[in-house]
Amino acid sequence: MKAQILYGIGNIKYTETPMPVPNEEQALIKVTRCGICGSDVPRVFKTGAHNMPLIPGHEMTGIVEECKARPELVGKRVGIFPLIPCTKCPQCLSGHYEMCENYNYLGSRCDGGFAEYLVAPVWNLLPIPDEISDDEAAMMEPMAVAVHAIRQVGLLDNSTSKAADSNIVVCGLGTIGLFVAMFLKDAGYRNVFCIGNKDVQRDKLLAMGYEPDHFCDVRLREPETYVLEMTNGKRADVYFECIGRSESYEQAVKCVGPLGRVMLVGNPASDMELTRQTYWQILRNQLTLKGTWNSGFSGIDGSGDDWRYVLKRLINWSMDFRPSELITHRIGLEQLQDGLDIMRRKSEEYVKIMVNKEVTP
Repeated sequence: MKAQILYGIGNIKYTETPMPVPNEEQALIKVTRCGICGSDVPRVFKTGAHNMPLIPGHEMTGIVEECKARPELVGKRVGIFPLIPCTKCPQCLSGHYEMCENYNYLGSRCDGGFAEYLVAPVWNLLPIPDEISDDEAAMMEPMAVAVHAIRQVGLLDNSTSKAADSNIVVCGLGTIGLFVAMFLKDAGYRNVFCIGNKDVQRDKLLAMGYEPDHFCDVRLREPETYVLEMTNGKRADVYFECIGRSESYEQAVKCVGPLGRVMLVGNPASDMELTRQTYWQILRNQLTLKGTWNSGFSGIDGSGDDWRYVLKRLINWSMDFRPSELITHRIGLEQLQDGLDIMRRKSEEYVKIMVNKEVTP
């Protein structure tokens, strides 16, 4: 089969490689879509993967071609939870598989989706109904990450009534940040204010139904002043930090009011540092800072997790904007380096670059 193999930092090649062979607890899957994640860029060009050579890619969907453990899945489309838990550590035993202490991971620790085929544990599969497109099935992973972050601060908790007047800020409008904004909109929150720096981000928000004044372009406005203005001086009740830089962390603390909550979503781009004044602000305003990573998934026969929430919402979607509208580029598997280069150099405006089996040069 053909695959994109990462041999070392900056050394990724489109080449022929043997077909993977599933064991008794795995399925062989023909990949139909695989999105490029922002984390793939440093993995390829800066840090390398945990194990190399390796096939990257963890936002994928495909069709089951072989599966001894669950033969009824053969021919079915599936979403694929990329984290492979050990199922034995304390976190796994408590059902928090995303925090497994000894996990494996498709696309960073073992072969992933930038290939014609991959193998994945049956436990990690989620059958996809006909109502959901291949594009959206491949985007369930970043959507579930966004939902997980929102749930961590109780905004999708059915036991908590929605506070229509809650002021929510989403800073950093890459794929995850835009999905956070999308699911907050879908859940009925009205006072959601988004901070970004690209025209394409503004355009996607407007397509979701956001008003123009709910987007702060940092090229034109200072975010803290904007938040004060939009909240009548109250500042934010909840702030999603989706960038992962010290300055955006500082900004988050400055933009939330007393008893506010900061949800740290962005992967750190470097060491994180806080000034003494910012630390005092956390103490004096009695702020809550929470971290989030990955998404909750309870296995092929599970229920009530982030992936099932996304699945249910996609089936019952009511917004005019579809999640697949965040795809700005479609490329073939052999063109992966072109997509990675766009993201690394930021040579074009993009949101999601999708590797599509059906695209040819």
